[in-house]
Amino acid sequence: MPQTLLERVAAGDVAAVQQCIDCYGGLIWSLARRLVPHQADAEDAVQEVFIAVWKSAERFDPSVAEETTFVAMIARRRLIDRQRRLARRIDSTRSIPIEDVDVASETSNHNGVDVRDEAARAADAVTQLRPEQQEALRLAVYDGWSHQRIADHLQMPLGTVKTHVRRGLIRVRELLTSPGAAAGKEATS
Repeated sequence: MPQTLLERVAAGDVAAVQQCIDCYGGLIWSLARRLVPHQADAEDAVQEVFIAVWKSAERFDPSVAEETTFVAMIARRRLIDRQRRLARRIDSTRSIPIEDVDVASETSNHNGVDVRDEAARAADAVTQLRPEQQEALRLAVYDGWSHQRIADHLQMPLGTVKTHVRRGLIRVRELLTSPGAAAGKEATS
């Protein structure tokens, strides 16, 4: 049975490490750019994620998950851990209005779509949500807080927070995929 890429990395195959970068670099970079606001920090984060992937490669079990899923889970966890570490250094009680969040600092092309335009459309869609959904999404997505931490902070039941986040994400997706999505707020005004 042929070895998977991560099994080859775990076995110390140097060529597999480069193939891993080539294969999963785009995935990890896109996750980092979503969760880390500044490009230099995102670059550092990508390096941290790859180190974590290489250290965890021996734990990969192809019968449990696909490689892409395994890599994405490690990346997401590391990126959220990084956000939490940074949040501890910054006054975490400060509230940033969703409209003040800086979308991508540089124009980036991903599959022919301008990320800045896409992020602006998503931020616009979020502003169309109910205030409690906006706050729960801001804390979950932009700040990387756990549902429990959000519930404690907002003094809401955990299930309510999860519902706000879930329904908010569903509504944002609906707004972004609707025929009038390109028109943004003008369509709803």
